[in-house]
Amino acid sequence: MVDMTTVRRAVLTVPAAPLGPDNPLPALRLLGGTPTPAVDARDRAGLPRDMARQLGHAPLRTLLPTRVRDGYGRDRTPTDLDTIVIENDRLRVTVLPGLGGRVHSLLHKPTGRDLVYRNPVLQPAAFALNGAWFSGGIEWNIGAHGHGPLSCAPLHAAVVPAPDGGPMLRLWEWERLRDLPFQVDLWLPDGAEHLRVAVRIRNPHARAVPCYWWSNTAVPEDRRVLAPADSAWHFGYERTLRRVPVPRSADGADHTYPLRSAHAADYFYALADGRRRWTAALGEDGTGLVQTSTDTLLGRKLFLWGTARGSRRWQEWLTEPGTPGYAEIQAGLARTQLEHPPLEAGEEVSWLEVYGPLGADPAAVHGADWGAAGASVEDELERILPRAEVDTAYARWRAHAADTEPGPLLATGSGWGALEVLRDAHVLPGTPFPPELLGEEQRPWAELLRTGGLPDAPESEAARWTTPVNDAWRDLLESAAPAGPSTEYHLGIAQWAAGDLAQAVRSWERGLKNATERWPLLFCLAVADRESGHPMRAAERFAEAYDAQRRTGDPLVAAALAREAVPALLAAHRADRARRILDRLPEEVRARGAFRYLAARLLLAEGRKDEARAVFDAGFEVADLREGAEELGETWARITDEPLPDAYEFRMRPPE
Repeated sequence: MVDMTTVRRAVLTVPAAPLGPDNPLPALRLLGGTPTPAVDARDRAGLPRDMARQLGHAPLRTLLPTRVRDGYGRDRTPTDLDTIVIENDRLRVTVLPGLGGRVHSLLHKPTGRDLVYRNPVLQPAAFALNGAWFSGGIEWNIGAHGHGPLSCAPLHAAVVPAPDGGPMLRLWEWERLRDLPFQVDLWLPDGAEHLRVAVRIRNPHARAVPCYWWSNTAVPEDRRVLAPADSAWHFGYERTLRRVPVPRSADGADHTYPLRSAHAADYFYALADGRRRWTAALGEDGTGLVQTSTDTLLGRKLFLWGTARGSRRWQEWLTEPGTPGYAEIQAGLARTQLEHPPLEAGEEVSWLEVYGPLGADPAAVHGADWGAAGASVEDELERILPRAEVDTAYARWRAHAADTEPGPLLATGSGWGALEVLRDAHVLPGTPFPPELLGEEQRPWAELLRTGGLPDAPESEAARWTTPVNDAWRDLLESAAPAGPSTEYHLGIAQWAAGDLAQAVRSWERGLKNATERWPLLFCLAVADRESGHPMRAAERFAEAYDAQRRTGDPLVAAALAREAVPALLAAHRADRARRILDRLPEEVRARGAFRYLAARLLLAEGRKDEARAVFDAGFEVADLREGAEELGETWARITDEPLPDAYEFRMRPPE
C-alpha cells in the first residue's frame, strides 16, 4: 500500500511498433481547412451564437511547421517505455511523457479495475493531424480539429508542489500549429479516489490565436455513456451536423450504448448553460469512470465505432485481434470539435478536470428513463465529489500552484519553445523554456537569430531542417543574407504556410536557378502545381525531383518522393514513367505495404488486372492508412465485382 502520494519514474514493457523516422519532406499539402459541415436549416436556426460563429473559423491551411510521422510499420516487439507513476492508496496513474503525456492507465486499487481502456499494445496509426497516433488511455489534444500533433511526441515533465502540498506532475510543451505554450498538471491528494488535472493554455503573442482543446478518454465500449443532455449534435463521416435526441437517434438506435449503433459517429452533447459538466461510462453493474470539470471546459462528446465491418476492422487495426473494443468520451473548450474559439492577445485559459470511479444504481443507469439515469449519476457524483469542491480545488491550484517553477526534469520535450522564448523573450511562469533545451533541430534557426543568415551547410542537409513558419520567422527569412537556394527554399515554405502561394512559388523558382541540389525545390514546385490544378506539370516535376535525388543516396528521401511521384504520374496517365520509378526502388522498400498497394494500382493502370488482383490476394497492409480511407475498396472495385475482403475493409460511412 502507498499511504502517501508519490510521483516516481518507472518502465512499462508492451508490444510496440517503433515510430520510425518522420517524413523528410515538408508537409505542404493544403488541407482546405475543416470544411464547415452541412447543417439542416431547422438545426441552423437553433445553433448557439458562439457555435454558429466558430464553426469553420480559422481552419489550418497546412500541417506546417510539423512533419508527417509516417515511418512506423505493423511489426511489434516487446519495448520498454519510460513512464511516470502517480500513486496513492486508491489510484495508480501511469503517464507516458514521451508519447504526448498520455495517461496509459488509471488503476482503481481497491477493485483492481482499470477505469480507462488500456490498450495492450502500442500500434501507431494515421489518426493524428500529422500521422502517428495510438489508442487507449487519456490523451490531451491541442492544435486543431482532430488528434493533436503531439500525440506521439515527448513533453517536458517535472514535479511541482500540488495545492495541498503533496507532489504534482507537470507536463508542458509549445504547440507549434497554433504557436501556443500549454501545461497539464496532474495530482492525487492523499487518500483521494479521483485524479485532478489542471490545464492552462497561454497566448503570449500580440494577436488573437484560434484555440482548441479536447481531453479524450478511451473507455471499454460495452459501457453505457451518460451526460446531462437531452439532445446532441450528430456528426458522421457524411460530414453533416444535425441535432438528434438523446439517447435515441433518428435511426432508432440508443447510441449511449456504443455497440448498438452500426456506423462510427460523433455525438456532441448539448449541455444546458449552468448545468454541471460531466460524463460517465458505466458497466452493467452501474460502476465505471466519471469525468467532470469546472465550467470552462464546455463541451462533452461520445465517439463510437459502431458494428459495421469497417468499424470493426479499425478496432482490430489499432490493437490485437480478439481484444475488446473501445469508445471515447471527450471534453472540450467548445461545444463541438469543429470550432476554434479565439484566445485573445496576452490572454490565457485554464480549468480543472477530475477523473475517477463512480457507482450508481444499475437499474436506474440502464433503465428506460433517460432523465432518471442521468439524475442517478449526477446525485452520486455530487455526493462523492461536490461541484463546489472541484471549483475550490481549481481556485487553490490557480492561486498557489499554477505559476510555481518545476523541479528537475523527469522527461524532456522539444527545443521549439526555447527557440520561441529566445526569439521574443516570452515570460511564462511555471513553464520554463530555457536555452539549455535548444537542440540540433533548433541550431540553424538560433544562428539565423544571431547572425541574420542561415548556417553554411550542404543544400541536401539544409533541406532536412524543419522550417519555423510563423510571421516573425518569415520576416527573418525574407531579410536573411545571403539569400541562396536553401534560404529561398525555407522562405518559400514559410510563405506557403502563410497562404502567400504565389510568392512561395517565386521564392522556390529563384532558388532553383542556382541550386546544386535540385530535388527539394522541385518537390515544392510539384506540390504547388498539384494544388493549383496542373496535374500534368506536377507529375513531371515530381518525377524530376525523384530523378534528381538519386545521387544523394538517401533511401528515406527516395521512398518519400516515390510515394508522391507514382500517384501523380498515374493521375497524369504516365504509367510508363511511374513504372521506371517503382522498379528502381530497393526490394525492401517495394516490399512495404504502401508500395505493394502502389504496385497494384500501377498494374491496373497498365491493364494487367489479374496481376493487380494477385497483389491483393497475396496480402498487404498500408501501415499509415488514413482514418476513414476508402481507396482500398475503390481500387478493389476496379479489379473485380467480388465482395471486398475483410482485410481491406476500412470504410466508415453508411452505404449510399
